[in-house]
Amino acid sequence: MELKIYKLDGSESGQTLNLPKEVFEIEPNQHLVYQSVRTYLSNQRQGTHKTKGRSEVRGGGKKPFRQKGTGRARQGTSRSPIMVGGGNIFGPIPHTYKLTLPKKSARLARKSALSLKAKENEIMIIEDFTFESPRTKDLFNILKSLKIDGKKTLLLVSEKNDNVYKSGRNIEKLNVLISDKAATYDLLNNKLILMQKSAVDVLCKSLIN
Repeated sequence: MELKIYKLDGSESGQTLNLPKEVFEIEPNQHLVYQSVRTYLSNQRQGTHKTKGRSEVRGGGKKPFRQKGTGRARQGTSRSPIMVGGGNIFGPIPHTYKLTLPKKSARLARKSALSLKAKENEIMIIEDFTFESPRTKDLFNILKSLKIDGKKTLLLVSEKNDNVYKSGRNIEKLNVLISDKAATYDLLNNKLILMQKSAVDVLCKSLIN
């Protein structure tokens, strides 16, 4: 697959970049994509949910009313789940939601996601750029020049760049990530993937054995 490389002003540079077929033109494995996204989302959960059971709520030492003669059903404690202020029945308890996925499966899922994006023409290549200091306005102007401002966009860079990251973190619908760190969920959860030219090589090296 051959894509045009765009300049920062939104015009075509006249150069093109060949994307490897083994990464961007494979038959997507839909089930692995599902498993990868499910694993990612599950691992975001803290699992700290908790409610108090009948042995944990306050009170209940005294019998709420006498055994006989009231006309009511007998009760031995006010902490019973059927009483107001009683414990919770089968409430959530803290536990881990951690899931794992084999490395080969995770790689194939990411390649499947990229192939789906390439098939939908939702990948754009831009020449490399950086900023001397964080400049949200400058990065927003680049997106505006490319006519993708307002679109949910994933910007992939080749290496850690605090100035680019800080410039983009306050722009609505923009996410900035290092290309080889982007998960399957990140690659799919957008309308467009905008990649710096150097980020393509870094991404492909992480996916090709």
